[in-house]
Amino acid sequence: MKFSRLVLPGVTMIAVTYGLARFSFGLLLPEINQSLEMSEFVSGIISSLFYLAYCVTIILSTVITTREGPRRMIILAGLSAFVGLLLMGITPNVWVLALDVLLAGGSTGLVSPPYGAAISLWIKEDQQGKANTWINSGTSFGIALSGAGAIVLSPNWRLTYLIYAVLTLLILIWNFRAIPKTGIRTNLMFEKGNLSIQGVKGSIPLVLASLILGISTAAFWTFSRSFLEAAGDYSDWQLSGFWIMIGLFGVLGGFSGSLVEKGGLSLAYKSGSLSIASASIVLSFAPESLLMAYLSAGIFGCSYIFLTGVLLVWGIRVFITNASLGIGVPFLLLAVGQVIGSILAGWFIGTWGYAASFIVYGLVGMTAAFIGPKKR
Repeated sequence: MKFSRLVLPGVTMIAVTYGLARFSFGLLLPEINQSLEMSEFVSGIISSLFYLAYCVTIILSTVITTREGPRRMIILAGLSAFVGLLLMGITPNVWVLALDVLLAGGSTGLVSPPYGAAISLWIKEDQQGKANTWINSGTSFGIALSGAGAIVLSPNWRLTYLIYAVLTLLILIWNFRAIPKTGIRTNLMFEKGNLSIQGVKGSIPLVLASLILGISTAAFWTFSRSFLEAAGDYSDWQLSGFWIMIGLFGVLGGFSGSLVEKGGLSLAYKSGSLSIASASIVLSFAPESLLMAYLSAGIFGCSYIFLTGVLLVWGIRVFITNASLGIGVPFLLLAVGQVIGSILAGWFIGTWGYAASFIVYGLVGMTAAFIGPKKR
């Protein structure tokens, strides 16, 4: 299959599931809090549901993709994102919002493993690393788009979600037409893989690193915009610009595949984990400075997409016979960490304040640098 025929719809599907259905919540959270009268603690719990849904659906997606191939899960992911965004735009209260968040957040777990499998099935081997990392960088495009949408539509968060739903439907149709059925128009057939991680060499460091990185990044994704709003006298467009910076610099993370090839997986991982930890610390020291806030956003956006690309490559190398499991395991543990991190962040911020909490999360992230792939 031609590289662009799979990668371009893949980038857009990742953009709407991760960027719009999942991570845009942190950008719109202050308006949602005010409209639905949610406390920071409740916000943290609701935010954790994105990651909890991800944990469940990525297991489901990995199992079904391993058995049946990628097409069904990719289409189901688009449907889940569409319905979740549509319902979030009309939600009457916190309880219904929680259900909507589960649907929207679940789409991200459904979509990741099948794209790894699709790439291994239909993209030439020497282009698979590049295809995986560029599809992964679709998150950045979605985040940048959500930031631009917030500038235009702020503070109409309901209308914003409804527009996102329409866009998601269009991209779902594109993917429906682009992703071939397994065994049709190709001489390749999908082979069942082994789902066990027991005894797989190198799997334990991968699991621990993914879990710690998930915990350390949860506060930034959920509460960084709220932190800025509380700390400085920022306009709506400046706050949305902060989110756009995360997305725009995240695009640079798409080069992680090339950097892994040149510098090695170990060096790429350590550099990325230290960098993303520094973003929370930088923001905690000067949240009232627009320059420093945007700097932290740029560091975080680039580092997050870069690191998820590194985890993706690392996972596929560990589970070399099963690409969907190689993506599913690190991304699942990343989400488990984010469930824990989101719940604790709401409590920490309510108890200690934003600055101290973000420093703690940055220090947690730095410990992940000591748990990485070996140089060989």
